[in-house]
Amino acid sequence: MSTATTVAPEPRAATPLNYLNVEYGWRSWLFTKDHKRIALLYLISITFYFFIGGAFAVLMRIHLIDPQGALVQPETYNKLFTMHGIIMIFFFLIPSIPSVLGNFLVPLMIGARDLAFPRLNLLSWYIYMLGGAFTMYSVIHGGVDTGWTFYTPYSSTYANSQVIPAALGIFITGFSSILTGLNFIVTIHKMRAPGMTWFRMPLFLWSMYATSIIFVLGTPVLAIALFLLFLERVFQVGIFTPALGGDPLLFQHLFWFYSHPAVYIMILPAMGVISEIVPCFSRKRIFGYKVIGFSSVAIAVLSFLVWGHHMFVTGQSIYTGLVFSALSFMVAIPSAIKVFNWTATLYKGSISYDAPMLYALGFIGLFTMGGLTGLFLASLSTDVQLNGTYFIVAHFHYIMVGGAVMGYLGGMHYWWPKISGRLYPEIWARLAAAIIFVGFNLTFFPQFMLGYLGMPRRYAFYPAEFQFLNVMSSAGASILGVGYLIPLIYFAWSMRYGPIAGPNPWGATGLEWQTPSPPPKDNFEQPPAVADEAYDYAHQEVGLV
Repeated sequence: MSTATTVAPEPRAATPLNYLNVEYGWRSWLFTKDHKRIALLYLISITFYFFIGGAFAVLMRIHLIDPQGALVQPETYNKLFTMHGIIMIFFFLIPSIPSVLGNFLVPLMIGARDLAFPRLNLLSWYIYMLGGAFTMYSVIHGGVDTGWTFYTPYSSTYANSQVIPAALGIFITGFSSILTGLNFIVTIHKMRAPGMTWFRMPLFLWSMYATSIIFVLGTPVLAIALFLLFLERVFQVGIFTPALGGDPLLFQHLFWFYSHPAVYIMILPAMGVISEIVPCFSRKRIFGYKVIGFSSVAIAVLSFLVWGHHMFVTGQSIYTGLVFSALSFMVAIPSAIKVFNWTATLYKGSISYDAPMLYALGFIGLFTMGGLTGLFLASLSTDVQLNGTYFIVAHFHYIMVGGAVMGYLGGMHYWWPKISGRLYPEIWARLAAAIIFVGFNLTFFPQFMLGYLGMPRRYAFYPAEFQFLNVMSSAGASILGVGYLIPLIYFAWSMRYGPIAGPNPWGATGLEWQTPSPPPKDNFEQPPAVADEAYDYAHQEVGLV
């Protein structure tokens, strides 16, 4: 007779609980207070809106292949460019870096377990989703044809489209931005790790702080403008419409008082991302740390003083125009400081051309082009000629798409190993960066020439002599679209099949790289302390660790 012997299995090493564990199912995500999970909820949401807004852009470019319009009627074309602008600006560009990378990184970078108000953070996502639902309702039920600026009196009385639900969606979403900004300000002020002084903070935190100031001070002004628009459209209260005793320029003043700072809501976080990537892949301490930090705050302050340069052709006083022109040139100075300091950091650095660095270099080139062309629009004499042409479209996209989107993608590639715990295929990532850079320039550089030659924007038809440049722009848009799809594919692939990332695959400085990848639920096993300056690469070996 044989005796069966039961051998107990060897105990496995405990795996630290991280935010990607789904042991409690979907409810653990929808009711989470973990800033990292909320960042991923935002990531899924804004990716959805990015491709919805991009689909409208594709339809526009297909339509403009033919001078007489190849796809839709003029009324539908008006709705295409309006919904493209509304969705891409208010539901992708403004929340992308703050709500995704900011939510994920701010507590990690300052050594905290979470943001100051975790429940408020989750509420901000639900508010964002509610606002998006109203705007998508307007898309499904006919769209909006006013342009993304909602200029009155057209939007307040005449527009035969879904102005109210679209404006209500933006109004609601604004409160998500305000709550996010408030959360970041309090967190950065009150929850920094011991030893992390203001001048030891990563520059990404400086950019998030400056952006939060604009969120909190500027967004209520847009909310007021849209609320007044609602009152006039629904109750015929004379605020903006001359026939009712209103002033249409009042709406432009209110709208641009927010919307020009909103340009820096989109670009300041991207600048913060570049300030992290450039020293890491140059293996150098960043040049002029304090100047870059203060320039972020200077941009936030000066951005509130330049709204009038959008109104040079509205009949405002010539002296007012001169003041706004001078201030518009002034706000370019802190942006130029950042570009010069990034370039000085690259000088004689041990540069490695990994995917995040390619996006950073692309950002510097495209943002510089956008900034230089902005000087033409800050000048009274040239703005009068270029206003309302495709020159404006090209300039805006060089700043927003060439700047904000390149910064966002650079940040996603830089911190993806930390977010997911996995590495993506580097060859494909570099190829995508190159395709996006080429496709972007092929799409938007011809539009500078179209604007210089006098082609108006927002027109469904155009003279036949502009067809070659429009076809070139549409071809570039198809290349750009492919470039944007490739990262979506390999990021999704890497979540399951990508090689395991260590805690610090780039050999970077910063507290976020001192945690496992992905980070545990409470971020740090022991409360961290900071004893060194930011970007102290002089004491690290060159190369990846």
